[in-house]
Amino acid sequence: MPEVFELFPTPFMRVENAISPDRVQALRERFAPVASQTNPRSAELTHTTILTPNGDPLLEALADTVRPSLVTFGVHLFGESLTWHIKELWINVLRHGGRQSVHNHANCFISGVLYLSECHPSANTLFIRSLGGRDFVFSNMNASTELGPFNAEKWMGPVPSPGDLVLFPSSLLHEVPMNQGDTRVTLAFNAIPHRLDSWGYSIQLSG
Repeated sequence: MPEVFELFPTPFMRVENAISPDRVQALRERFAPVASQTNPRSAELTHTTILTPNGDPLLEALADTVRPSLVTFGVHLFGESLTWHIKELWINVLRHGGRQSVHNHANCFISGVLYLSECHPSANTLFIRSLGGRDFVFSNMNASTELGPFNAEKWMGPVPSPGDLVLFPSSLLHEVPMNQGDTRVTLAFNAIPHRLDSWGYSIQLSG
């Protein structure tokens, strides 16, 4: 009997109802109105300034809530239970007709998106296979093609609900297609572990 192995897969974590509806509302009401920085590629997408959890009780409580999920996800990335910290976070407000272009996140290892509103299926986060790096460039895309994890170029997960959290490697390319629904509010963040150690050659990543 032939066996197919998922060789070097990319982990992706979804945490349903990561925070309560009351906390969803509190975060949205406080930060969405001050998301005034316009995205350079889409006028219907605005952001807050970069925030940190330090000194803000609402954000500190959020960091404490998501930290166990970061630890669990970090084991998949590095094979060890490490201490994780959110180094930065920001609120995104995506109005009807807005979109977020393809990008990834630098200077971090785990990125997350916490959904603070309903998300129209058209504006669900879309994850993209890294460009290049394969031994052949021919594709086989036609009406008979059955897409799966080994041949798909893009992947979109289940439509999230308010309070849901997703975690993914920061290097993973992703985008948000044009929003055809109501305003979508999310909280995005980047996280780093306290250190990485490669056989005694160690680097400290946070204070």
